[in-house]
Amino acid sequence: MKGAAALLMFWLYGTGALAAPAVDLPGLGSDSHRSVVDVNTAPWKILGRVQMSLGGRCTGFAVAPTVMVTAAHCLWLSATRHYIQPADVHVLMGYLLGQYRLHAHVTHFVIAPGYDPENEGGTASDDRATLVLDRKVIAPADLVPYGVAQTGAAAMLVGYPQDRPEVPYGDIACQINGLAVNGLIHHDCAATRGDSGGPLLARQPDGEWGIVGIDVLATPERGGFAAPLPH
Repeated sequence: MKGAAALLMFWLYGTGALAAPAVDLPGLGSDSHRSVVDVNTAPWKILGRVQMSLGGRCTGFAVAPTVMVTAAHCLWLSATRHYIQPADVHVLMGYLLGQYRLHAHVTHFVIAPGYDPENEGGTASDDRATLVLDRKVIAPADLVPYGVAQTGAAAMLVGYPQDRPEVPYGDIACQINGLAVNGLIHHDCAATRGDSGGPLLARQPDGEWGIVGIDVLATPERGGFAAPLPH
């Protein structure tokens, strides 16, 4: 196992998959502290790469055996001013370096009613899409429960960022900064483009991790905002 891990890290660095952080990307800042996570262990079994046939990609996470959640803006095609067709959206569970545990097709998706892709900033708290899949992608026992975002709570945010699209990469040592008046959850986790749709996890009062939001916006420096989950 040690030899395999060393070989993996050599491959990652050698191909540039773990090159120096792209500090010009929003949400990272100069003090980004991200790492690769194991998508075959809890709580990251819920993580999937949301892949578009047209070439785009985002992050998503399972909330039920056949249901994923991602950011609604990931599915909007600005060139046509329409959402992408469900048949052109795929989910790759446990994606790592071109390999994945499961592949599922999206049969249909539902955009949160309050989200307007042409007023993204003003409706970001509803930037949420629910994807219905053609097969089960996770066992019920591997799901992560919803939680409550409390200021100062330890947090984690992992996805498939623009500068590391081939690996599940993120910040596992950050925190919840507070709640904005529009309901968005402010965090200081290093996350950028491509992480959109990823789950923001927060430590709960009982010590367990819970999903508290969906990554939707990055700040100029390290951190960003997550849309709250539906009640």
